[in-house]
Amino acid sequence: MSWSLQRRLGTADAVVLGLSAMLGTGVFAVWAPAAGAAGSWLLLAVLLAGVVAMCNAASTADLAVAHPESGGGFVYGRERLSHGAGRLAGVAFLVGKTASAAAAAGVFGAYVLPSHPLPAAILVIIAATVLNTAGVRWTARGAYALVGGTLAVLLVVVVVGLFGTQVDPVASAVTPDVEPVAIRGGVIGVLTAAGLVFFAFAGYARIATLGAEVRDPDRTLHRAIPIALGIALVTYMLVAIALLVGFGSERLATEPTPLVALVDAGEASALGVIVRVGAAMAAASALLAVLVGVSRTELAMAQRRELPSALAVVCSRGTPFWADLAGGVAAIVLAVFAGPMAAIALSACSVLVYYAVINLAALRLPASQRRWPVWTSVVGLLLCVSLSVMLALQQVLTTAVALVVGWVVCTVFARRR
Repeated sequence: MSWSLQRRLGTADAVVLGLSAMLGTGVFAVWAPAAGAAGSWLLLAVLLAGVVAMCNAASTADLAVAHPESGGGFVYGRERLSHGAGRLAGVAFLVGKTASAAAAAGVFGAYVLPSHPLPAAILVIIAATVLNTAGVRWTARGAYALVGGTLAVLLVVVVVGLFGTQVDPVASAVTPDVEPVAIRGGVIGVLTAAGLVFFAFAGYARIATLGAEVRDPDRTLHRAIPIALGIALVTYMLVAIALLVGFGSERLATEPTPLVALVDAGEASALGVIVRVGAAMAAASALLAVLVGVSRTELAMAQRRELPSALAVVCSRGTPFWADLAGGVAAIVLAVFAGPMAAIALSACSVLVYYAVINLAALRLPASQRRWPVWTSVVGLLLCVSLSVMLALQQVLTTAVALVVGWVVCTVFARRR
């Protein structure tokens, strides 16, 4: 029997689902390498990442209304540019968000079971996959509690950082999994840091991939994306200010878990437990949101015969069961073979490529279908390309190989069918 996705989500649901993807792994993991790149100019890098995200959000919102269906950039690139461009966006999204899911699971494991983080990471991916196969409404309800808890934890960090005792500026030892970026300050450093911080903003794509599951897409998508992005930008700026005040840029660049370290170093060290719990909640929240976005893109690509047809099957619960399962398995594989920081770098570069395609596709929209000025798409395109190539060379090459291999496989599969 054939089933279709149901339009059950309102504006508040979409905002929370977007926030659950943005207020996740990034805010707990990107500060050390970002501070290592930008140094005392970290706030400028955060602001620049927010500008890129806003431009991308404008293009995404216009395209999501013009094409209110699941698939996001894969659909936009295919319809507005070419099949090959859409395929590139789809592959970039799948690679980037699967890496993001693996990073979130890694952070969860490190905070919940630091002695054996990998088993914990695998278990949380399995749990998130099971929740997603149960339906979007269940996922949305869970996201409300997770987002609220994460915001409360970040508020604690901001208060301690701004009003608590300043941490000793002597740098702490760096763990093997964290390698601060060598470049310090300057234009290149700020661009490199902005590319890393952008990883934390990229969750609003989660909203666009639900185009076929929201009520009144025109109103809902145009409101939900800017609202979610604005909340995230204010939150990240406050956290960055608190970390710079509490640590200083030099110490921050060498601290792999700055939010926990900042609270632990204060007079209320018991609050560190709350931050650890919050990090686990944020990671779980990111998994719930990101894996749904991955499965919806798989669904859209399978419906157009660029992935196996089994991924296009929608079960009686209104969810693409096999696509959900495939996304979970892929996230487990990446979690096993890559650490959280490597996964973050892969995700950041891939998602920047994804949004470059989206901005290019938005430039093909007629004026009657645009609510945002054309220059937002132009600026977004230029900044996405610039930030992606400013990341470390190894990260850029790894991303390029992954995207080329994925694109070729999908192309061969499509032509054979």
